[in-house]
Amino acid sequence: MRRFTALFGELDACSGTSARVEALAAYFAAAAPADAAWALHLLLGKQRRRLITGRRLRQIALEGSTLPEWLFDDCYAQVGDTAETIALLWRQLEPEQGRPAADGSLPEPLLEQPLHRWMAELLPAAAALEGAEQAQAVRRLWRGLEPGALLVANKLFTGGFRVGVAQGLVLRALSQVSGLEPSLLAHRLMGGLQLAGPERDSRHPAAAAWHALLAPAGGEDGPISRPYPFCLASPLEPPDDPGDPPLPGPAGAWLAEWKWDGIRGQLIRRGGEGFLWSRGEELINAAFPELIAAAAALPDGSVLDGEVLVWPEGAERPAPFAQLQRRLGRRAPGRALLAACPAVFVAYDLLERDGEDWRPRPLSQRRAALESLLQELPAAAATPAAGLLRLSPQLPLPAWDGLEPLRQQARSAGAEGLMLKAAASPYGVGRRRGAWWKHKLEPLRLDAVLVYAQAGSGRRANLFTDYTFALWSEAPPPEAPAPALVTFAKAYSGLGDAEIAELDRWIRSHTIERFGPVRAVEPLQVFELAFEGLQPSRRHRSGIAVRFPRIARWRRDKPAREADTLASALALLQVADGAQASGDGAPGC
Repeated sequence: MRRFTALFGELDACSGTSARVEALAAYFAAAAPADAAWALHLLLGKQRRRLITGRRLRQIALEGSTLPEWLFDDCYAQVGDTAETIALLWRQLEPEQGRPAADGSLPEPLLEQPLHRWMAELLPAAAALEGAEQAQAVRRLWRGLEPGALLVANKLFTGGFRVGVAQGLVLRALSQVSGLEPSLLAHRLMGGLQLAGPERDSRHPAAAAWHALLAPAGGEDGPISRPYPFCLASPLEPPDDPGDPPLPGPAGAWLAEWKWDGIRGQLIRRGGEGFLWSRGEELINAAFPELIAAAAALPDGSVLDGEVLVWPEGAERPAPFAQLQRRLGRRAPGRALLAACPAVFVAYDLLERDGEDWRPRPLSQRRAALESLLQELPAAAATPAAGLLRLSPQLPLPAWDGLEPLRQQARSAGAEGLMLKAAASPYGVGRRRGAWWKHKLEPLRLDAVLVYAQAGSGRRANLFTDYTFALWSEAPPPEAPAPALVTFAKAYSGLGDAEIAELDRWIRSHTIERFGPVRAVEPLQVFELAFEGLQPSRRHRSGIAVRFPRIARWRRDKPAREADTLASALALLQVADGAQASGDGAPGC
């Protein structure tokens, strides 16, 4: 635990790319295999499971302490994080137990325990207890740790462990240590490492996973369910000269297709089994049983890249993303939900055929093989694959002057915009600029009034950075009292540091009511909000759900009476959803 805590502090302190790679490489080279495997798991952001809530840790810290709750809460307000607040206060809460002895040793040698034991035994064992036993176990762990390690342990308890290190840097460090290509390491890491389970070959399972990860290249023999690293697209930016083409070469050298608004996934058929992986490396078989059944029609050794969408039978376009959300996270969706929100897999790339990795081949060849494969599937209505495995259509783009008119058709097709892919490109790993581009529609925009604010967390714990915005229920008359404001969206991104500080001062001086941590403010400030889409919603007071809202600009030039109304939002909803807003979607979904 001591070495990993030191690495955490070093990564937090240095900002240079090379320094971080060197720190990571030094740790991986020196760490025991089981510890290295768990450290990699944490650095890649895989530890998201919450063992104990922050509220419970706060209660454990305060029980039996002379520190009043209000003082703890004031400290938390300055720090913005429960785990860090406890790490800073623990020596004051229990100074005798936490203080090293005269010889410098700690009361318990827990700091010297290996990371893998902390992850696989100590933390889960404490979390599994209840009441007073759990409190005693947690405090016993705290007493054996220095503040830095205590912070790490608490972050692991709450599932809030984060390190600002991109996956690419971690792969570079692993490549430096192992001599393997980062692309090969990225592939081996897909689906995660097997860090727990029965002992194999007298080795710790995490150690076995580490050795398998760094095994020499060649003869790849991973789990049959393992997906490939996803190839990602970059946003298409306008050319410097408006007369220049948006991308190199003629338009015919690029494949154009819709950018679907669903869940990116890989549908795999290997060893007589089907697997569906999301881009977030989650196995989502349980949420989409009909797609797993449809995958049985694929030849063994097939991997398709595509999009999971809700697409009602007979509809010309997919349902909005809000309907797909009802399917996510369901371990066993019921018949009613399966019928109301039917899922399909729209394929746009072939990554593996007959067990052979096709990613190095040009997209034009992969696309032709994909079309052939899907055309050969049984077409009988009784076949599970009928209508569930679809080909993403290739769009006509003979010349660059047709790009913008084509993009404007995206909403009527139920898409977010266009994808442009070089026909000669292989299937890459991650985001590599040049081969794949996404050309999204311009966001929808509305001017809304700030009505509530709440403090942020972390380094912004002392600033009001989470905002709630509202629209007028109807247009305010020039002189009569204004109508009601209806809350419409929440947003916390889009303002710079200087604007956040200025708005924070304004919020503090214009608060009219408090609701716990939330402040109601005078409805005077107008902000332009940008968002990707709108959806009717029975759960929201406004009757509308907003997708990916963000602050586009502070409208200092506009008085609150000139902000938009719910009628304006409904008009955008009609434009955004077209026929879908008229009710051709799946009812009740």
